[in-house]
Amino acid sequence: MESEESEATPEPGAGGIRPGGRTARVRAAVLLAAGDVLAEQGFAHLDLTDVARRAEVGKTTVYRRWGTVTGLVADLLLDMAQQSVPRTETGTLLGDLTANARLVQRTLADPRQGALFKAVIAAATCDSNAARALHEFYAVRVAEWAPCVEAAAARGEVPDGTDPHEVIRAASAPLYYRLLTTALPLDEAAADRAATAATVAARAGAYVRPA
Repeated sequence: MESEESEATPEPGAGGIRPGGRTARVRAAVLLAAGDVLAEQGFAHLDLTDVARRAEVGKTTVYRRWGTVTGLVADLLLDMAQQSVPRTETGTLLGDLTANARLVQRTLADPRQGALFKAVIAAATCDSNAARALHEFYAVRVAEWAPCVEAAAARGEVPDGTDPHEVIRAASAPLYYRLLTTALPLDEAAADRAATAATVAARAGAYVRPA
C-alpha cells in the first residue's frame, strides 16, 4: 500500500490530518464505514479491523491514523459537525429556532442517522473519550446557531443577557428526549412545538444569565 505521509501533515488530536487527494478518500471511506457499524450494531461492536475491511483500507492505515475506536468516533463527530447544514437566519427568533429544530428532527428521524446518534450517546454514558467527543460535537453545532439568538436580542425580541447557547439547546432538547425515551414519531409537529416553547421561554426571560 502506498504511503500517505507525503499527502498529509499530521496535526495534534484524533483525525488531525489535513485531507487531500488519496488521504481524503481514505478518511471518507473509513468514516462512512464507522458510521455504518455504529448505526447497524452500536458502539460495542465498533472494531478498527472490521472498519478497515468495510472501507477496503489497510488496517495498519486505520490503526496508525486513529489508534482507538474512540479516536475514530471523535473524528467522525468532527466530520459530522463540519458537514452539518449552516444556520438559517429568517429575521425572527421563532423562524430561526424552527429551522434549527426541523434540521435536528430530520437528522434524528433518519433511520441511519438516528441509530448512529443513539449509539454515540450510549457510548458517551460509559466512555469518557466518547463523551468528550460528543460534547465537542454539540459545542460546535450550538455555537453555529447561537448568533440567531444574539440577533434576536439586538432586535429586542428577548431580554438583554439571554444566554444564546441555552436557547439553542432548549429548541432541540425535547427532540432528543423523544428519540431516546419514547416510541413516538419524530415529526415536524414535534420540532415546531419545541421551537415555539423555546421561543416563548426566551422571550419571558427564562434564559437570562444570573447576575
